Amino acid sequence: MTANDFSAARYQQQLHDKLSRIQLDFAEFSLPQIQVYPSAEKHYRMRAEFRVWHQQEVSNYVMFDEAKRPYAIHEFPVGSALMNQLMPELLDAINADELLRYKLYQVDFLTTQSGEALVTLIYHKQLTDEWIAKAKAIKQKLGIDIIGRSRKQRLLVERDHVIERMQVLGRDYFYQQVEASFTQPNAGVCESMLSWAVNNSKDFGGDLLELYCGNGNFTLPLSQNFSKVLATEVAKTSVESAQFNIAENNIENIQIARMSSEEFSQAMDGVREFNRLRHVNLADYEFSTIFVDPPRAGLDPHTTSITQRFDNIIYISCNPETLRENLRTITQTHAIKAFALFDQFPYTHHAECGVILQRK
Repeated sequence: MTANDFSAARYQQQLHDKLSRIQLDFAEFSLPQIQVYPSAEKHYRMRAEFRVWHQQEVSNYVMFDEAKRPYAIHEFPVGSALMNQLMPELLDAINADELLRYKLYQVDFLTTQSGEALVTLIYHKQLTDEWIAKAKAIKQKLGIDIIGRSRKQRLLVERDHVIERMQVLGRDYFYQQVEASFTQPNAGVCESMLSWAVNNSKDFGGDLLELYCGNGNFTLPLSQNFSKVLATEVAKTSVESAQFNIAENNIENIQIARMSSEEFSQAMDGVREFNRLRHVNLADYEFSTIFVDPPRAGLDPHTTSITQRFDNIIYISCNPETLRENLRTITQTHAIKAFALFDQFPYTHHAECGVILQRK
């Protein structure tokens, strides 16, 4: 990818090509008009990872071409403005100090729309108190948080997270985003996704079940449309962040259960009892809607059948192929009422889709 790829004309063409592909891929379904949510053309990506390449006395951020050859990155147009500001400043500090530079393998950036940044420096050596002192000096100079990683080491200087702010239909939501945990990389498009989901579920009523809730990204804004929300997530770090975010945003109608979608399906069917659900009485819920945002593999057959028990389904997908497979089953009982294309990953073949389905 070169700088010439980031022209307005180039962006509009690639977005048009994605839309055409989605229309073709889903031609077997009776889709309403697809709503398209574009990305900013530049500075849309809030997180990125760079290898570090050492040549004599100088180190550079690098990426690799198709032949696996490294090339230096002096600017990163897709990265956030804050990331582009910090990249040369941090590299100058690293190149000025051999202790910081020696055996540095990778640098990860996590930035926010709220102006916070967390940088992870990954080494092939053990980190010492002297390294911590030098990292603290960079923290003070650049106004960032730093994590040092090496084999069996994870040193915080001083936080392991940032606080992001998302605006959804005029309301601000605050999210703890922890290093190495999943967060949506394109914050602007994420705000569009959240607003779309809230707008399309505002008349559903009843209670909401959410599978794969992560740090509560969708859970928080969707909660305004439902009496109660029960959300599940298997990753411990994400569950802890979701609990933090619920409290931070003063939302009182959400409960989190740490379990996989498959386990929760078993609990719903009465196949198994789980201690992790002791604080939840499923009989108290009158679920009208299920929200799913599965990994690229899509929904397994049993979870797909579970979704068909609900009047309304909100499905966010990062993989159109598995979405299409799941819809072939779900549309036997439900009709597609809304379909959206979110350009989460411009200049790539990846497409994020959203679907609203209602029982026929």
